[in-house]
Amino acid sequence: MARTRNPAVRSMLIERAAHMVGAREPVTLRGLVAGTEVSTMAVYTYFDGMDGLWRAVRQEGFTRLATRLTTVPTTDDPVNDLAALGSAYLSNAMANPDLYRLMFDAGFDLEDAEAADATLHRLVTAVESARSTGRFHADTDPLDLATQSWAIGHGLAGLVATGPLPPTALDLGIPMLTALFVAAGDEPRRCARSVASGWQVG
Repeated sequence: MARTRNPAVRSMLIERAAHMVGAREPVTLRGLVAGTEVSTMAVYTYFDGMDGLWRAVRQEGFTRLATRLTTVPTTDDPVNDLAALGSAYLSNAMANPDLYRLMFDAGFDLEDAEAADATLHRLVTAVESARSTGRFHADTDPLDLATQSWAIGHGLAGLVATGPLPPTALDLGIPMLTALFVAAGDEPRRCARSVASGWQVG
């Protein structure tokens, strides 16, 4: 008779693996379960081995990001929404720095690549809305601009959440996004207000 799997054990192993990487500790089967009430077999029971564990760790990073992005409301100001999504991205990275270090490690596949892609699609949808309402040029490529927005957030996250810059550096996202969106066609003063309104990292 198969034993019932406990979601809490699965989550614990994911958290421990991410934390060990963040602490620069070697991640071994024995080290992973040391001090817990589970055996090394748990890694096989829940993940079919270490490769499966790393896939789950990467996926968990995107799962938490997707959950955080769902808290961002869609308003009648799509430029505000774009800034708010970028802000949520950074807040998630700051709250989960160990997972953030690993979610982009292409050395391991994702469990669900489409679910991860959906996080970028939230940005694409907001760009499409800004274009359709005349805030951005009609020839703006939504995927290109969404990717550029993501690159700004990713760069700041890497430099602050897991890097050398202090949290105050996150405010640099406001002028960078403003410049990007003005270049895409938005009116400078209106854009600055929208971005500053949406950028609430915390």
